[in-house]
Amino acid sequence: MLLLWRVVLKQAGRSELIFKVWIGVFIAVLLCLGLGWGIYKGTGVIPQREQAMVAGSIALIAVAMISYMILWMKKASRSMKQNLQNSVSSALSADGSKGWALIGMAFLAVIREGIETVFFLLAIFQQSSSQYMPLGAVLGLGFAIIIGWLIYEGSVSLNLAKFFRWTGIFLIFVAAGLLASAFRGLHNAGLWDLGQEVVFNWSSVLNEKSPFGILLGGIFGYTDQPTIGDLSLYIVYLIPALFLFLYQSKEKRLLK
Repeated sequence: MLLLWRVVLKQAGRSELIFKVWIGVFIAVLLCLGLGWGIYKGTGVIPQREQAMVAGSIALIAVAMISYMILWMKKASRSMKQNLQNSVSSALSADGSKGWALIGMAFLAVIREGIETVFFLLAIFQQSSSQYMPLGAVLGLGFAIIIGWLIYEGSVSLNLAKFFRWTGIFLIFVAAGLLASAFRGLHNAGLWDLGQEVVFNWSSVLNEKSPFGILLGGIFGYTDQPTIGDLSLYIVYLIPALFLFLYQSKEKRLLK
């Protein structure tokens, strides 16, 4: 998103205003970090049953936010740059081209994505005991910054439509796992007790406590003893979500 801000402002001949965009970004990032830290530290001082309830609730919020983001990605992939250009033009006109409205626009854009990221990472951390999950989050952020810089400098060309398509598919599998994990947490809190019969035991093949099992558990909600409820919720989310994300109307197919 920041990459597109820079490109649009540069094309508009207002590169000096990127500093004001960074002010909005900085404020939003601080608020998101504060929110994430507060929730993370706060959940560690409540009883275990309530912790399970909070973890399940956070996972459900993360599923809802990821689902919204997936649908947004499908809609925005083809027109993101144009929409941003229109928004920037409106913001510059609204405050006499001084650029202060850009602070508010950047803040709202980053706070929305930031809160989604906060709940997503909290849900991931709470369903995995691996000490390397925070490191993975930092490495992912660093990789994204490097790719963004390379795109801005012209070293890398990125097809947003294809990028969002494959990213969306990946996130659908992540959200399906989070949904199943959320209800496992609610079961541990005593709020959900349906379909708890274990379907099969894969612990001898891929134990969920093994390094790879922890990785799969943190990202996709893997468990080596899935229950009927786990599999049902996973499939009930996965199949319709993939269909809605990948389906294209006849008119759109003809336009390609």
